[in-house]
Formats: sequence, structure tokens, C-alpha cells
Amino acid sequence: MDEERRLTTRQAAEVLGVKPATVYAYVSRGQLASRRDPVGRGSSFDAREVEALARRSRREAAGPAGEPSVRTALTLIEPDRYHYRGVDAVGLASRYRFEEVAEFLWTGVLPHGARFTAPAGTLAAARRAVDALPAEAGPVDRLRVATAAAAVTDPLRFDLAPEAVLGAARCLIPTLVGALPARGTAPWPGDGRTARQLWPRLTAREPDPDALAVLDLALGLLVDHDLAASTLAVRVAASARAHPYAAVSAGLGALEGPLHGAAGRLAHRMLAEAMERGGAAPVVADHLRAGRRVPGLGHRLYPGEDPRARALFARLEALPQAGPALAAAREVAATAAARRPGLHANVDLALAVLTVSCGMPPEAGETVFAVARTAGWIAHALEEYQERPLRMRPSGQYHGPRPPQPMP
Repeated sequence: MDEERRLTTRQAAEVLGVKPATVYAYVSRGQLASRRDPVGRGSSFDAREVEALARRSRREAAGPAGEPSVRTALTLIEPDRYHYRGVDAVGLASRYRFEEVAEFLWTGVLPHGARFTAPAGTLAAARRAVDALPAEAGPVDRLRVATAAAAVTDPLRFDLAPEAVLGAARCLIPTLVGALPARGTAPWPGDGRTARQLWPRLTAREPDPDALAVLDLALGLLVDHDLAASTLAVRVAASARAHPYAAVSAGLGALEGPLHGAAGRLAHRMLAEAMERGGAAPVVADHLRAGRRVPGLGHRLYPGEDPRARALFARLEALPQAGPALAAAREVAATAAARRPGLHANVDLALAVLTVSCGMPPEAGETVFAVARTAGWIAHALEEYQERPLRMRPSGQYHGPRPPQPMP
């Protein structure tokens, strides 16, 4: 009879569109009840309960009012703060290094002293590929090419088991950084700190501990920010079971759009111009006169100041060389807020203060963002690999000519 129909773990996983391990995760969260087989060989599940959970999961995936929605346990954004796995993200990034924050987002465990190291062969292949690009190649161009080069050197890239993906991530991030052309003296190769390795790729100036700490804080703050456009692209790729390098490539492709990754570059140029012209008012006026939004201001998820900007501004105050750029950034925000009181600084403006004051080029903020967000993309790919394959497949609403139409 139907009320007695039981499913094995594998059958329940097929109905739910997940891996068998995820079925047991549902049991541990109280979403499913299991019964041990009398002979002690595995568990069984009530078929009706499994099917009800599958229907509920599909409804939740559709979101409120049919809007697309993705369940995630990684980042929660509130009106004035955000959290990684329930922990205040600003506090976490302020206390721990980027590598430790990344590991926490990936695994839920915070290993002290975590370091990332690129395999010599992978790094050499990535450098050769990046060095072959023309001089006008941008940072995201270089990172995409380095990602592809790293992928082809990894014969295990199609292994989507969590430990395999984590191993790839720990090698990919330092490979991306190490493949970028150096502007200053390269650090010791054995130093597994991402901020220390990234610094000479951004500026020819020698780093001081306080400036390196700000760069590390920026990396930690930018690891993840829920489902930004690039992160959604990563989850779509992971839903199709693309390997982690391909998923990161999808994120880099979306990041290069002018409405996503280019914001830091625009904020840098605006800030540099305000300092050159001796005030923010004429620069803000030029943007408004041209019908352009003022870069580095406003964020649709935060009615007040972006908490990432607030944290970076506070740390930048301790850098003597950041004083002029910091004053210019605050003048930009104040000038714009005089006409639009709800407009506040976002993380792009704070990142521009760092890049301008440390002699970095306009695209440096874009590089910092991409390197940091690679860690978040891996976290989202890890989550998506545990979900039903190809679930990120919306249905199109056809608005073309109704058939039948004459053959062209």
C-alpha cells in the first residue's frame, strides 16, 4: 500500500535531486525522518514525506512571487551589516587573515595560520599564458587566462568531491595572484599570505605592515556578498556540474561587465581627479551634468553606509599616506549627500582610497575584488554541487511570433 512505501537512501536522493549525503543532512536538520532497516543495512524513508520535501524545495527555489531565489548558508545581509555563516563579517575579517576567512566560508571551521601555496608547475603554466597576452590586457583578462591554464594542469579538476574542490581552491588563488605581472619586488615564494603576494602586483612601492593589513582586510571583507551577478553565474555553472575552474571563469566573465567589476576603477579615477582639481564639488558636478551616477556612492542593499566601507575607512585613518585620499573621499560623499541625503559611501570608494594612496593603478581595485571573490565563488560552487543538477534552469517566456509561420 502507498502508506507503507519506503525509499532507500539512493532512491530518496534521486527524488530530491541531491547526493545521498545531503539526504542525511536533511535528517540531521529534522526535515526528514529515517528508519533503520531491520537487517541493519542502511536507512529507509517514507516516500510521501520525501516527495513533499521535494515539492517544498521546488517552491522555495522559485522564491516569493515567483522571483528566483537560491538557498544558501554562506552570507546573510542585513540593513547595516552582513554575516559569514552567521558570524559578523566585518569582525571576522578584522580579526583574521584572508586565508582564514576563506577557509571558514568554505568549511565552517577557522584554521589558524592557514596559507595558500601555488604548485610550481601550475604557476609556471599560468605565467606563460598570461605573459603571452598583449600589454593592453586588463586584470580580469589575465585572471581568466590564468584560471584556464591552471585548469588544464589539473587532471583531477572534474572531481567534484568537497576535498578535491577545496584542494583546487587552495592552489588556484595563489596561482592567480602569482601569474599577474609584478610592479615591485616580488615577495619570497614561500610566503603563503595572499595580501603579501598580491601587493607587488599592484604597486611598485614597498609595503609597510599597516598598508598590508588594510589590503588583507579588504580581501576578507570582499570574499562574498550573497548572490551578486558574478556569484549567480558561478552557481549556474556549478549547477551544470562545471568543474571549479570553469565555475570561477564564469564569475570572472560576469565580473568584467561595466555594472559590476568596473566600479572600483571608476571610483579610483574620480578620486584622483578630485585630488588633482583640489576639491570634490566640480568632479561631482561633472558626473551629474553628464547624467552619470557618482561612482563609489550608494548600495541597494544598505540604506546607510556600506559596512565594508566603514571598516576600511576606519583602518585607513591609521595610514598617514591615505590622509589626502581619505579627505577627498569624504568630501565626495558629503557633496553628493547635500543634494541626496540617502547617498552614502560604498566599498568601491573605500577601496579607491587604498589604491590611490598606495600608488596603485585604477584597475587595482578590480584585481583585489576578483582575487577575494574567487574564494566566495568556490564556496558557492561547493554548495551548488550538493544540490540537484541543472536546477538553475529557468523557463523562458516566449514573446516571438506565434506558429505556424511561413518558412523563410
